Amino acid sequence: MDADGVAACATGAEERAARRAGFRTVRVGLGARRGVPAGSLVSFGVAGGLDGLEIGDLIDATRIVDEQGRVLWEGEGLGVAGARRGTILAADRVVDDPAERRRLHELTGADAVDMESGVLAATGRLLGCLRAVSDTPERTLGALAAAVTPSGRPRPAGFVKALVREPAGTLRALANVRRALTALGGVRR
Repeated sequence: MDADGVAACATGAEERAARRAGFRTVRVGLGARRGVPAGSLVSFGVAGGLDGLEIGDLIDATRIVDEQGRVLWEGEGLGVAGARRGTILAADRVVDDPAERRRLHELTGADAVDMESGVLAATGRLLGCLRAVSDTPERTLGALAAAVTPSGRPRPAGFVKALVREPAGTLRALANVRRALTALGGVRR
């Protein structure tokens, strides 16, 4: 993999995975709400699959698009061994509804959705984007989606509420996120 930029991650868990993969990191929060650092950037973290991907699949993005399908960034990708080249949809919210995911895939052709890549692409300093699928239209985040603050910190009360509201679904979603993070951390630079 050829990328000398800092890995911009939404959460601490994503940062830990990026460090295991050999990146320097910075936490930008959900949707980069904590701000974007100077220098070259790599968008790094989990993403929601839109169509046909499995939990843990890696996407080495060659394109980032908005919700209308307009291209925000295009590149060669990072050259990550074992990763699928694909398109990331930039959203300003968690997209967890299965019907909305299918609609967005049909409209944009994107493989997965995240909240940071579009903001990072807008800087003009994005070198690439590496994402692992943590949830799919069939295996959504459910109540777990509200368990992280906008700054990317865990929201303990959100985890408890998710476990009370959807115990089995929340445990499954946590296992899926962990699987995606493990895939990211296993990448070698």
